[in-house]
Amino acid sequence: MTSIGQDSSTRQRRSRRDLQSPPHDSSTTVKRGIKKGTVPNSSPNLAEVKKKGKMKKLSQAVEDLAMGLQGLDLIPKTRLVVGTGLVFDEQLNDFHCLWDDSFPESPERLHAIKEQLILEGLQGRCVSFQARFAEKEELMLVHSLEYIDLMETTQYMNEGELRILAGTYDSVYLHPNSYSCACLATGSVLRLVDAVLGAEIRNGMAVIRPPGHHAQRNLMDGYCMFNHVAVAARYAQKKHHIQRVLIVDWDVHHGQGTQFTFDQDPSVLYFSIHRYEQGRFWPHLKASNWSNTGFGQGQGYTINVPWNQVGMRDADYIAAFLHILLPVAFEFQPQLVLVAAGFDALQGDPKGEMAATPAGFAHLTHMLMGLAGGKLILSLEGGYNLHALAKGVSASLHTLLGDPCPMLESPCAPCASAQTSISCTLEALEPFWEVLVRSVEPQEEDEVKEDRIEEEEEEERPWDSSALTMDTLPVFRDRTGLVYDEKMMSHCNLWDNHHPETPQRILRIMCHLEELGLAARCLILPARPATDSELIRCHSAEYVDRLQATEKMKTRDLHREGANFDSIYICPSTFTCAQLATGSACRLVEAVLSGEVLNGIAIVRPPGHHAEPDAACGFCFFNSVAVAARHAQAIAGRALRILIVDWDVHHGNGTQHIFEDDPSVLYVSLHRYDHGTFFPMGHEGASSQVGRAAGVGFTVNVPWNGPRMGDADYLTAWHRLILPIAYEFNPELVLVSAGFDAAQGDPLGGCQVTPEGYAHLTHLLMGLANGHIILILEGGYNLASISESMAACTHSLLGDPPPLLTLPRPPQPAALASITETIQVHRKYWRGLRMIKMEDEECSSSKAVIKLPKTANPVSPTGMTTPKGKVPEANTRTTTAVSPAKESTLGQAKSNTAKAVLAQGQSSEQAAWVNTWDPKTSEETVGGATMDQHASAAATKTILNQTTSEEAVGETEPIPTPSASDEVKQSTGASPVQGATAQQTLDQLTESLGTLELSSGAQEVPESEEGLLGEAAGCQDMNSLRFTRGFGDLNGQDVFYAVTPLSWCPHLMAVCPIPAEGLDMAQPCKTCGTRQENWVCLTCYQVYCSRYVNGHMVCHHEASEHPLVLSCVDLSTWCYLCQAYVHHQVRSPRCEERCPQEQVWGGHAPLTLSPETRCLFAF
Repeated sequence: MTSIGQDSSTRQRRSRRDLQSPPHDSSTTVKRGIKKGTVPNSSPNLAEVKKKGKMKKLSQAVEDLAMGLQGLDLIPKTRLVVGTGLVFDEQLNDFHCLWDDSFPESPERLHAIKEQLILEGLQGRCVSFQARFAEKEELMLVHSLEYIDLMETTQYMNEGELRILAGTYDSVYLHPNSYSCACLATGSVLRLVDAVLGAEIRNGMAVIRPPGHHAQRNLMDGYCMFNHVAVAARYAQKKHHIQRVLIVDWDVHHGQGTQFTFDQDPSVLYFSIHRYEQGRFWPHLKASNWSNTGFGQGQGYTINVPWNQVGMRDADYIAAFLHILLPVAFEFQPQLVLVAAGFDALQGDPKGEMAATPAGFAHLTHMLMGLAGGKLILSLEGGYNLHALAKGVSASLHTLLGDPCPMLESPCAPCASAQTSISCTLEALEPFWEVLVRSVEPQEEDEVKEDRIEEEEEEERPWDSSALTMDTLPVFRDRTGLVYDEKMMSHCNLWDNHHPETPQRILRIMCHLEELGLAARCLILPARPATDSELIRCHSAEYVDRLQATEKMKTRDLHREGANFDSIYICPSTFTCAQLATGSACRLVEAVLSGEVLNGIAIVRPPGHHAEPDAACGFCFFNSVAVAARHAQAIAGRALRILIVDWDVHHGNGTQHIFEDDPSVLYVSLHRYDHGTFFPMGHEGASSQVGRAAGVGFTVNVPWNGPRMGDADYLTAWHRLILPIAYEFNPELVLVSAGFDAAQGDPLGGCQVTPEGYAHLTHLLMGLANGHIILILEGGYNLASISESMAACTHSLLGDPPPLLTLPRPPQPAALASITETIQVHRKYWRGLRMIKMEDEECSSSKAVIKLPKTANPVSPTGMTTPKGKVPEANTRTTTAVSPAKESTLGQAKSNTAKAVLAQGQSSEQAAWVNTWDPKTSEETVGGATMDQHASAAATKTILNQTTSEEAVGETEPIPTPSASDEVKQSTGASPVQGATAQQTLDQLTESLGTLELSSGAQEVPESEEGLLGEAAGCQDMNSLRFTRGFGDLNGQDVFYAVTPLSWCPHLMAVCPIPAEGLDMAQPCKTCGTRQENWVCLTCYQVYCSRYVNGHMVCHHEASEHPLVLSCVDLSTWCYLCQAYVHHQVRSPRCEERCPQEQVWGGHAPLTLSPETRCLFAF
C-alpha cells in the first residue's frame, strides 16, 4: 500500500518572516508577519483593516455568524435519561452440576458477586429489575424450536439421563433446573433491552448464569444453553426496530455461537477479543482467528482479535479497543451495544491465565459508554476466580454508574504479541472500513529488538497482585466544578469593537450553560487572581511587573505597548483579567486534587496558551494552563504526571516552550499548521518538534496542513495517536487547552468539528487520570459555536453519555498524512504507536481463500451458518477464513442425535419425546466436501462406555460413513430412531471407513517435551508414529470418535522421568483397589481410578495439583489444567503385533482403521 503522506518537497516548512528573531529565544519580543485573527493573504496591518470601514467588518461578522449557525447541528434539549439497571435473581442459583461438585460454572459465582456489590454499596445505587423468563418465540429468534423443545424436556430427566445428554455436547452439564434458569437468564437481558430502549434507564448489567455466548442454534456448548446476547440483539431489532447492534465479547473464550449467528448479517457488528494461541485454546476453531471477517453480506462485520500468548494485560486490551473497535464502531454507528462480559481474562482466573485487572475492564466499559448514545448492556458470561470475578463485575458497574475509571497499573503499552495480533486484524479489516485505511511503515529492526528488551525487563519486574484490589471509589456530591467571573469581561479592545476576542465570548457560554440547566448541576467555585508566586513558576518576574505596569498607562501608551507584542491589545483591566483567568484555573486544580470535585471547566479570558515566559502573544498574556500544571505539582509536592491536550486550532507555542525539557508534562497539540504559514507561523508546530533534553518525546504535535478538518479526523488522531500515548504516559491529571476555534462555523479556524465531536473527545479523555480532567477555555470566536461546544463538553464531564455522532466522511487523506507523520516521529519514544503494517511472513500463514460450492440456501437446516458467502473478487485484498463447519461437526451431529441416545433401553412412555426429532437431511460443507451428519452419526450412535472425561476436547469429529445406501435412506426421510435397533453394524461401519485424514494443522511439539510424554507412555521407539489399542468385540450400538488433541501443553514441565522400576499399567487404584479404567499420574506415577469409576484420580489432582495423567487403558494423556488431551507419539509392541498397519493418534499422517483388529482411537 503506497503512502498517502506528502513528498519531501511538500513538507518543507516555511521559515518565519521575521528572521531577526531566533526560533527558540522566548526572551525577545516576537513579531510575526501575520496577526492572529487574520487570514493569510490579507493585510497584516490592523490599521489598514480598520480603514476598510466598520460597516464592512460588521457585515462580515454577521455573515460569519449566520454561516456558523446554519452549519451547526445543535444539541437537542431532550429529557436526560439517567440510572443504571441491574438484574440479579437468586433463582439463577437453582442449578449446579449433579455429578461434579468442582465444576467451575457454579452458584458460588453469583454469591461472590452479590457479596461484593453489597460491600461496595452498588446494589442500592442501581435501578433493580425483576428477572423474567424468555418466551419460546423470543428464543426462536436465534435457536430452533426442536432444540428448545429438547432443552425443555431436561426438566423431567433423571440424573443419568441428564448426564448422558450432557455428554453429547462439549463442556456442559445439565440439571433439572438448567432450562428454566437459562430462560430466566435470557429474559433478564431482554428486560434490560426494554428498559434501555424504552428510556427507563441509561444502561444496565445482567448478573446471570448460565453463560450464553457459546450456544449455537441447535447446540449447547461451553456451559451455555441459550445465547443471551444473540437473542437480545434480534429482540431489539424486531421489537424496538433497532437497525444496528454492536456486540462486544471480551470473555477469554471466543464466542463462536454468537459469531456463527451473525457472520452473514451486516446489521450486527461482532467484536471478540480472546485467547487463541494459534488454535490451541478452547474452542480450537480456525473461525476464531483474525482472518475470519464474516461471509457474504456480513464480510467485515466479524472482528476477531486473537491473543496468541497468556499473560495479556490491560494495555493489550485497551490497544485493541483504540486501534480497532472504536474506529470501526464510530463508522458503524450502533444504536445499541451489548457486551458478552466474561471476566475470565482477569489475573488469577484458572481458565484464562491472563493478567487483566478490574480497572482495565472499567476502562473498556467507559470507552463503550461513548457509543450508541450510552445505550449499553453488559451480560455476564465467564469468570471462574471468585474474587477476581466479583471485583471485575463491580468495577464495570462502577463505571456504568458514572464513577471515574481507576488509574491503571504499569505497564501501559501493548506487548509485541498483542501488536502483531492487532496488526493482523487491521490488515484483514482494512478493505471493509474506510476509517482503518492507514499508511504505516514497517517497524524497524532496532525497534523490534527494543520492544523485546523492554518486555523482558517488564517480565522481570514483579507484577503487583494488589492490582485486583480496587478500593471503593468515592461518590462525588458535586461532580463538576465551574469557575466564571464576569469581571473578566472588562478586558476589551479600546480601538476595535469587532475584534474576535470579545468580552461576549464568556458571557454567551455561561448564559447557554444556565439555559440548559448545566450550570445548576455544577459546583460554582469563586474565581481568584493568581498570585505572583504562582505566575513566576512559568513567567519571568520582569514580565509580570511589565504587564502589571499597564494598569496605570494612558490609552496611547497602552496601544504602543500592545504593538510591541504579536496580535495583542491591552487595556487598563488587562492585567487584572489575566490574573483572574490564571487564578481561576489554579482554583479548579485545588478543587480537583483535594477531592472537592472530580473535574471542572474554567470559563475564562483572556486565553493563555500562546503566552511565552516573558512575552504576550496571540491574545494571550499569562499561560493559564501552564501555571495550573505547575500549581498542581506544587500542591502534590512532586513532579505529578500531567497531560496537557491543546485542541485549539492554533498551536500553543507558549505551552510547548515552557515544558519542552520536562518529562513530567506531556504536551499534545492538534492545530492548523499549513506548512508553517498558519498562526503562530514558523516551525514550532511541526511534527518534528518533540522536545529537548530530558523532555524529548514529551512534546507531540499533530499539524493539520489544510482547512476543513472535522470529527473523523480528530477522532482518528485520538484513537491512533493521542490516546495510545496518553495511556502509556498514564497521567495523574489532564488539563485541556479548550479552544473552540476548530469548531464548525469559526471565522478563524476554517475547520468543522461539531459540538458532538467535542463531547466525544472529552469523554475519551475522561478515562485517564482517575477522571481528573479540567477544561480551560482558550480560543473560539463564533459565539454560537463556542457556546454549544462548551455545553457539549460540560455534558460529558457531568457524566451524560455523548450524543450520537454521525461521521459524514472518513478521515481526509491530508489528516491521515499528518497523523502518520507524527506516528513515525514518535514511535521511537512510545511503544503504543508501534502497530506495524503486517508483511506476508506474519499474516499469510493464516490466510486462506476457500472456494465453496454454490448453494441456494447459505444457512444450513441445523441453523448453523455455513461459510457460503461471496468469494472475494481477485482485485480485493480480502481474506476468507476456513469454514467453521468442520470444527462444529461433532456438536451438530450430537445435537441431532441426543434423543436417539436417550431412547435406547427406555420404555415407550419414556421415549415418547424422541418422536419429535426431525429426520431431515443436514449436510455441512467442509472445504468442498459434504458430511452427512445423520448417516455418520445419528443413525448408529449411542454412547460407548464413558471412558473419557466429560470435558470434550479440541476439534472432535465423528468418523463419517459415506455409504451410498445410507445416503439413500437419509434422502427418503427414514428416521434413524425407529425402534431401539441400530441400522448399521460396527463391522459394516469400519469396512466403509477407509482412511480418515486428521487435521494437519497440529504444530510440532518440542522434542524434549514430546520425549517425556513418549517415555511416560512406555515408548520404545521415539521416532515411531504408531499407536494402536484393541478393545475386543464391539456391538452395533457402539460409537467411536477420532480426536485431534492439543499439539502442545503449557504444563509439560510437570512430567517427571519414569521411575527406575518402570511402569506397571496393570496396577490397581491406590485408593479403592479397582483395576477398571485407571490412570497414572505423570508427576508422581501413582495410579488411581477415573472419574467414571470412583473418581480417585480427580481427587489426587485436586490434592496434589499435578496436571498430567496417562490412561492405563488407551495410553491417552489428559491435562486437568488445560481440560484437554495432549498429543504424544508412542509405539506399543503388543498392539503392533495385533495391528500391523501404521496408526497415528494426533499426528500428521493418515489414520487407518483395520476392520480385522477393530482398533479404537481416542475412545
